[in-house]
Amino acid sequence: MPIEIERKFLLASDAWRTAVERSEPIAQGYLVGAQALREGHARASVRARLAGERAWLNIKAATPGIARAEFEYPIPVVDARALLASLCDGVLEKVRHHVRVDGMLFEVDEFEGDNHGLIVAEIELPAVDAPFPRPAWLGREVSALTRYYNVNLIAHPYRQWSPAERATEDAAC
Repeated sequence: MPIEIERKFLLASDAWRTAVERSEPIAQGYLVGAQALREGHARASVRARLAGERAWLNIKAATPGIARAEFEYPIPVVDARALLASLCDGVLEKVRHHVRVDGMLFEVDEFEGDNHGLIVAEIELPAVDAPFPRPAWLGREVSALTRYYNVNLIAHPYRQWSPAERATEDAAC
């Protein structure tokens, strides 16, 4: 079973911007989303994602933490557009910036729309305990806080967060 090992961080500064290799807009929506997960009707989220002229379906286990089962399947762009327009309970939009530090790729997601103002950096690792660089712009880790999961940002967008949630205190989604 494919496992994604991903750590997620807030940013301490905008210094990462000078190291951006490339950026791409991404739109994604969930066919099985936060409500079904919260109510116990599903054990995985299912999303459609569109990035430029690439699209895919993604199935990710609903277990919290940095290591989760994940499956991805390419789909035609026209299908992704149709899924996002007709079968998803909202579309999350962001710009993903690719920033390489000491040979390792950080994906910095700058959210738009109802999640405007939220910027997080993610790094995928080969093992849970794998070392990785910690540039000065990398802030507090939020990997264990499920409100930062993309699936939850549609149901509970950043603009609705309480001051405690924005301060990354461990408050409920």
